[in-house]
Amino acid sequence: MKLWHKIAALFMIACLLSVHLPVSAGEGGEPEITAQAAIIVEASTGRVVWEKNADERHYPASMTKMMTGILALEQLNPRSEIIMSPEAAYTESSPLGVMPGEKIRADELWTGMLLESDNGAAVAIGQAMAGSVSAFARIMNDKAAALGMEHTHFANPNGLTAADHYSTARDMAKLARYAMQNQNFRDIVCKEQSLIRWENPKHKHYLAHNTNKLLGKYEGMTGIKTGWTSAAGGCLAAGARRNGVELIVILMKTPTADDRFKDAEKLLDYGFTRVKMTKALSKEHARHRVWVTDGQQASAQLYPSRDIEFPLINGEDKSKYSLAYDVPKMVAAPLKAGTPVGQIVVRYDGKEVEAVPLLSEPVNRGFSIGSWLVGTFSWFINLV
Repeated sequence: MKLWHKIAALFMIACLLSVHLPVSAGEGGEPEITAQAAIIVEASTGRVVWEKNADERHYPASMTKMMTGILALEQLNPRSEIIMSPEAAYTESSPLGVMPGEKIRADELWTGMLLESDNGAAVAIGQAMAGSVSAFARIMNDKAAALGMEHTHFANPNGLTAADHYSTARDMAKLARYAMQNQNFRDIVCKEQSLIRWENPKHKHYLAHNTNKLLGKYEGMTGIKTGWTSAAGGCLAAGARRNGVELIVILMKTPTADDRFKDAEKLLDYGFTRVKMTKALSKEHARHRVWVTDGQQASAQLYPSRDIEFPLINGEDKSKYSLAYDVPKMVAAPLKAGTPVGQIVVRYDGKEVEAVPLLSEPVNRGFSIGSWLVGTFSWFINLV
């Protein structure tokens, strides 16, 4: 009987293990996707949640238009009128159907470009901003360098295949994260549709539909941009926000156009189970002071540009986060309300995660005893 009891006990243990192990593997296992390269980042800091071949070079296809769109939003007057050139009008795949000589406002054109992924609209924007596609590509590459996109080179504003037009999932995540910090960009890419109107002919309009099939389908979806060519395969920059957590997913070279959406859902689901936010500082209550020279007061109060929250990834320890004020010893008046003066540096385990700007209250230029003393003893203040 004793031998039978041992056999029965071993059998029960084996059954329990067979039930438990698949659940553990599912909770901690890697997501299975079709994309050749991918990455998940937490949007506020850019910290990587998960990656696959994130530095592998691929064609970005129409994810390129994130760069064209954000440059236009930053540098082009939205009410300026753009006359469509023959080169732009006859570019491959232009669903808006803007014809040569027709006139359309810049904001209508970039909205249609970002929603419908119109290649001709991207060319027209590039020409309006820089005079030619090649000149605009130089602007794109300068911006890419400024964003730290070290493995990216743009040859055109729309993402049509070219040997010297390439990027990586990691670089595209940097671009998507930067673009989504612009509220106007966010407002466009989250739209499921928008009516595009012409300036000339006045009667012409077009109902543009967003090519991102996850909008209205995936909970919390915020955008961002699709891409597809036969050489690039399926590409997608997708953002979503749930329970205070915002994630950005980049996918490059999926076998089919539908695979990019299925992969994105898997990666977003995976990311949301592994990231939670914890509040560190509220901008209403966090205050810091800086000495002021030549002002009507001797110091200015600084406050962070936004609330500071920490992303905790895969059960990280909150105590490993730290905040440090990086602020000049003194500044000169005048200071307008909201003038950036220094920053709060956020670190995790000693490594810098992000820097949140500190903004100043207004200080008028003038005279005060305190401010005069600050200027007089500036050499001493700088030693402290």
